[in-house]
Amino acid sequence: MTAKYDYDVLYLGAGHGTFDGAVPLAQKGFKIGVVEADKMGGTCPNWGCNAKIALDAPVLIRHQQQNMSDLFEGELPKVNWENNMKHKHDVIDALPDMIEGLVQSVGIDVIHGFGQLKDGHTVQVNGEEKTAEKIVIATGLHPHKLMVDGHELAHDSQEFLALDELPEDITIIGSGYIGMEFASIAQAAGANVTVMMSHDIVLRNFYQPYVTLIVDQMKKEGIQFIENANVSAFEQTTSGYVVKYGDNQEHATKWILDATGRTPNVENMGLEEVGVDYDQTGIKVNGYLQTSVDSIYASGDVISSSQPKLTPTAAFESAYLTQLFSRETSKEIDFPAVASVTFTTPRIAQVGVSVDEAKDNPDYRVVESDLAQTNWYYQAFKEPIAKRSLVFDKNNQLVGATEVSQKADDVINALVPIIELKPTKEQLGRMIHLFPSIASDVFSSL
Repeated sequence: MTAKYDYDVLYLGAGHGTFDGAVPLAQKGFKIGVVEADKMGGTCPNWGCNAKIALDAPVLIRHQQQNMSDLFEGELPKVNWENNMKHKHDVIDALPDMIEGLVQSVGIDVIHGFGQLKDGHTVQVNGEEKTAEKIVIATGLHPHKLMVDGHELAHDSQEFLALDELPEDITIIGSGYIGMEFASIAQAAGANVTVMMSHDIVLRNFYQPYVTLIVDQMKKEGIQFIENANVSAFEQTTSGYVVKYGDNQEHATKWILDATGRTPNVENMGLEEVGVDYDQTGIKVNGYLQTSVDSIYASGDVISSSQPKLTPTAAFESAYLTQLFSRETSKEIDFPAVASVTFTTPRIAQVGVSVDEAKDNPDYRVVESDLAQTNWYYQAFKEPIAKRSLVFDKNNQLVGATEVSQKADDVINALVPIIELKPTKEQLGRMIHLFPSIASDVFSSL
């Protein structure tokens, strides 16, 4: 560390955009500070991925039992919300302290408070100024709020994930991955669920013929979808709430979830004052994740980027900055194939070249399989919905994959290294998987 600054690198935010890179950087001898205004670990472990999957785990089991109901006796159980919420807390409540202990164990200073930029090397926290040779903004996203009359009556995803009691009737505004995942969870626990769509498309970033299968299944389970809802107001009544939408239409409900998206955490940080360029999509960076101020970088969801705003993306960016700051690389960041998934029931997942990109391009060949009808492994689990599309280039190299099934996340994970590393046919032949297993099954299709 130069004597000129308190730190070599000072991070704003303590999520995956920070600690995945800050820890190894500190282990290399750099003096590191982390500023965090809320829980250590950021959204993913506290109000996102970990919490969601903990709540979804019994939902997945319930749907598997539903698919195989003729092999069981008795009625299909519903998820016990109170016990499931306790299970979620058992899984995630220790994570912030664990993460803080991890970063402190390698000599990183954790500064609790809200950080504001004062110049290219200075951050003010709790009335004190901290200086660093480099600053990394990794403040992530927060839930977007639909600004209609009565907007204060709606709740966000963080509040849904902390519900002690599940309302008997929930209306979800928005049909992106948060809205769809939470609709699946709430319905499995016994709530009446209505999803109000801003347009007529659900999960717009996924292959729509497969998305339609998910929506149809959710409708069969009782979830109501209202297309082009054009929500105009929320009102409280003596018995709950009313959502006003469409052409003077009203929908009565007991609880409103605003799932209309997520917004970069860029407000009141001093970005304008120090000259960091940003807009409503996030902070602008170059190929080195460097902002318009040379000494300030950005990492994770707060970046304005075409890359998926996912935990693995943030972790990759944070690790890249470690290599850049330690001079292990001088190259611009080179993103690998980034997989994405929506944990509905069934799941939908994808990686690489999409089916829509490939279908009208002569350089690609799409192979689609109806696994529920033709594949013994899926039939063993009685999966009613299971389809896969593989995209190959002119050299017959796998470059993209999309699947809808209860095993879609595992299948796409298995294919990520094939798409990224491009093994030869001989190398593929040397990959012997456990049998029977989903990995063995999917590799047999290559």
